[in-house]
This record gives sequence, C-alpha cells and structure tokens, in this order.
Amino acid sequence: MNTLAKVPVTIVTGFLGSGKTTLIQHLITNANGKKLAVLVNEFGSEGVDGEILKSCADASCPAENIIELANGCICCTVADDFIPAMEQLLSRRVKPDHILIETSGLALPKPLLKAFDWPEIRSRITVDGVVALADAEAVAAGRFAPDLAAVEAQRAADENLDHETPLSEVFEDQIACADIVLLTKADLAGADGLEAAKAAIATEMPRRVLMLPVIDGAVDTRLILGLETAAEDDLAARPSHHDGEEKHEHDDFASIVVELPEVANIDALVASIQRLAREQNVLRAKGYIAVAGKPMRLLLQSVGERVRHQFDMPWGTRPRQSKLVLIGEHDDIDEAAIRAGLGV
Repeated sequence: MNTLAKVPVTIVTGFLGSGKTTLIQHLITNANGKKLAVLVNEFGSEGVDGEILKSCADASCPAENIIELANGCICCTVADDFIPAMEQLLSRRVKPDHILIETSGLALPKPLLKAFDWPEIRSRITVDGVVALADAEAVAAGRFAPDLAAVEAQRAADENLDHETPLSEVFEDQIACADIVLLTKADLAGADGLEAAKAAIATEMPRRVLMLPVIDGAVDTRLILGLETAAEDDLAARPSHHDGEEKHEHDDFASIVVELPEVANIDALVASIQRLAREQNVLRAKGYIAVAGKPMRLLLQSVGERVRHQFDMPWGTRPRQSKLVLIGEHDDIDEAAIRAGLGV
C-alpha cells in the first residue's frame, strides 16, 4: 500500500440482530489478501460480538487487530474511544489495508461520519462506504418499530408529541446514511417478504442505492469493500432526524446482564427468552451459555422471539460461566421480571 494513501474504512450499521457480526465474519474469512482490522462497538457493559469475531481471527485479521469498544455508543464516545482506537490501529508497524467498524445496533452512523473530520485522523483515513443491514423478514412485518397503532394513537391525541419513535428513528437514520443496503435473512423472508422489505426501505431512502438479499452474511467481498464513496465528504446527501443537534442520547434503551447457572435444558431456556420477548418487550439477547455435560460453550442470540444457538468452541481454560446481555426499551425493561423469567 502507498504509505501516503488514506486507509479505507467501511462502517457496518444496522438494527439489533440484523446480522452485522455474521457479515464481518464472512468478510474476515474472504478478505482476498487484504489485511483487515475491526472495531466492534456494543450497547451495554458486556460485549459478546468482539469475542465472536476474535474466535474467527486469522492471518488476514489477527486477534490483535480486533478492538472492542464497550464504553458506550461509538458515535457518543468519539473523543474517548473512537479516535484513540483509530490512532492505535494506524500506528501499527504493519497498517491494515482496510478497517471495518461494526457499530452498536442502536448507533446513528452520521455522527460517526462527522468524526472522520477530526484533525488527528482526517488525513489518514476515509470512509470507503456505509453498509446498512436490515432484517428483511422483520422489516416486511413492520417490526423495525414498536406498536405502530399505539404510536398513531399518541400522535392523534397530542399534537406536541414527537411523531417518531426511538426505534424507527434509529432504523431510518441508518438506512438514510447507507451506500448499500443488505437485506439479511432473505431465506426467512421469502420472495414476497423481500419485495415488501425493499418497498418499505425505498420509502426511507433519500437517494437510490443498491439493495441485495443476503443469507448468513454471504456476499461477494468485492461488492462491500472498495466502494470509494468518501462518505465523510457527502454528509448533505445523508439526512438524519438529529441534524442540527449537538448530540443524541440513548436513554430510550437499557441493557442488563444476567448470570445463569449451568443450563440443563436448552429448549427450556429458549422458551424463556421467547416469553420475555413477548411479555417484557426484550428486543435482543445474546451471550454464552454453559450447558451441563457439554465441553463446548453455547453461543445464543435472539431478536424478538427468534432465537438462534450453536456450540462454537470448547470452554478450555475460560471459566464455565453463563452470561446473557438483554436489551429493551428503557421504560419497558423490568430487570426483576426478566431475572424471574430466567429463573435467577
């Protein structure tokens, strides 16, 4: 690489559980000779995605090139976390050819784009592109927002009420900032669901961008890396609900960490998480589970009532500790009820 050239950065954004980590795993294992680095940011105090990505580290993206930022939303902690992390990567003796940033599912990408104008880094990196992931099945069903009927009722009752709900604002800002949209879980959505999702997303797009269906993060790396959009210089084309604000808050969301004993019945745990999604409005759950009698750790992730799990690697010398991170809307999440629902 020409040492005078800017290092390209791809921002991967998308709502909770849209498949960002799965996509980045695919990019790492299909790097086509590029040396990659990854910044992964999660909402809440306990990170899981960074550990998932480190488990698939290889020569193209060694574990030391995967940095987890867990002190808060990356677009709210630019000075404290993002800038130092980027400086750390750029100071490596062997600089990465390309940097991937996995934002929190609740992050707004535009404030992050603005950070690329910071004097410490603006001459050394550029935004190659913003990739937004959207769960096609969920979007087709309108689940990127909470109860739409309740929102309409509130809007009709109070003309001074903010018309947008927090979840829909997050989704719309991510879509509006994108250079390419990946419709994930396309197999679950089906042909009709994909068309419905495309139509819903098209209404939120300020400009025409490519939308591609994706299953399990499998997409040609050449379509994702090398867009060369210099998005940091194109902010006007990426409108946000928060344009004109100095900052935004994430007080609308809360996360809790629940430690569990060894689990004897995986199906019972899955049923409990599905029940919490229905009864306690838990939006997202993820973590590692110790299963009685099994040497492998169980990686469990959920979006609403959809729960996926797999044994990913032996516990080895790690403590056999079951831990789940659960995310919900701040006014709805009831820590005591969630713990009771999980039997702790």
